[in-house]
Amino acid sequence: MSKDNKVVRPFGLRDKVGYMFGDFGNDFTFMLSSIFMLKFYTDVMGISAGVVGVLMMAARFVDAFTDVTMGQIVDRSKPTKDGKFKPWIRRMAGPVAISSFMVFQGGFANMSYTFKVVWMTVTYLLWGSVFYTSINIPYGSMASAISADAKDRASLSTWRSVGGTLAALVIGIGAPLFAYETVNGNTVLSGSRMTIIAAVLGLLAVGCYLLCFNLVTERVEVPQNNTKFNFGGLMKSLFSNRSLIGIILASILLLLAMLGMSGMSSYVFPNYYGSPAAQSVAALGGTVATIVICAPLSTKLADKFGKKELSIGSCLFGAAVYLICLITKPANPFVYVAIYTVAYVSLGFFNMIIWAMITDVIDDSEVKNGIREDGTIYSVYSFARKIGQALSSGMIGGFLTLIGYTSATAFDPEVVNGIFNISCIIPIVGLVAVAVVLAFIYPLNKKRVEENVIELKKRRGEI
Repeated sequence: MSKDNKVVRPFGLRDKVGYMFGDFGNDFTFMLSSIFMLKFYTDVMGISAGVVGVLMMAARFVDAFTDVTMGQIVDRSKPTKDGKFKPWIRRMAGPVAISSFMVFQGGFANMSYTFKVVWMTVTYLLWGSVFYTSINIPYGSMASAISADAKDRASLSTWRSVGGTLAALVIGIGAPLFAYETVNGNTVLSGSRMTIIAAVLGLLAVGCYLLCFNLVTERVEVPQNNTKFNFGGLMKSLFSNRSLIGIILASILLLLAMLGMSGMSSYVFPNYYGSPAAQSVAALGGTVATIVICAPLSTKLADKFGKKELSIGSCLFGAAVYLICLITKPANPFVYVAIYTVAYVSLGFFNMIIWAMITDVIDDSEVKNGIREDGTIYSVYSFARKIGQALSSGMIGGFLTLIGYTSATAFDPEVVNGIFNISCIIPIVGLVAVAVVLAFIYPLNKKRVEENVIELKKRRGEI
């Protein structure tokens, strides 16, 4: 294979590992925000959970513009010697890390309430709506340029999910052990320690981004989109795309369940069970089990049964596990850990293959419209994931406010009982809803995906 008259190495393990490091870097800041931001601003900064939740949801309206704008920028950018997508990873690595660090400034805890709300709003928008978007959109779109082969893309999806899982492992295990301290017999979050954690994770993110840049090769040339931009036509095309709408709804609901689980773990373990160590064990168990079970089996099971079919079954199983937890209400924190781990593995199958499902959606759109818009479609999907992230925080914040949670009532019996119930109800409802959407809205079953692959190969003269 050649590119610009140079021999390009074939797709291989180096690309998979490099692509894994990209999501490793992404999720250092993404998971930090998902797991700790609400807890940090309620317990350390003293801001109402409802206010934090509203901010995180309102920021997604900004993302509606920044994500799609970045998708258009990527699609319309000229390829460079390093490719079309890779340069953005190197350019934006530093700003992503710095803006994430700025969000967790515990030294401002004694500032005025107005200052803290403004600081939270500005820094969160800079991180999530501007800099994270400017690196995540080209990173996700890059999968199509690494290889044109469907199996290669499926393996990239798995390795990407492994990267995100490893980041969750580092944050889920290491952060709780260092972030909490005991004050007057209660386990509380430390503002100064969270600032240190944010700095360390930011540096690790930059290192991972640079590894991704240096290890991955773009070998499929994606030409610059020079067509006249038509916003109305773009919106009409996107909103009439049933496969895109289906995967967007499923992704939002998946994140509500998954981030609801991880977000509530910051409350159910220290507040209900009084055991932040169990939170670390839960993160370890879920992560290790996902890597050991889901990573090697997801591609094989998806190939045998279909991605859609596998995802429906695994989500329903996870919902059933949490229903049992809600009914039995285990008193031992490590029984809850076991339930958390089993449920995390069940949704892990869908999470492992979801990135390959996005390339299926892109293929389906190309079959219908004759135009390939990797950046634009991926940007809309990325926006949907942020909606899921924000809704999970807003949902958790709303539920916590509803049960009367504040820093003063955090250990009241009625409040902690409400915390436990919420930690079970969120994944039950979320995972059942995912299965329903995939079954009745998302159209890309195993047969149709295979038909699209054959059709595109015919159009490209490959068969």
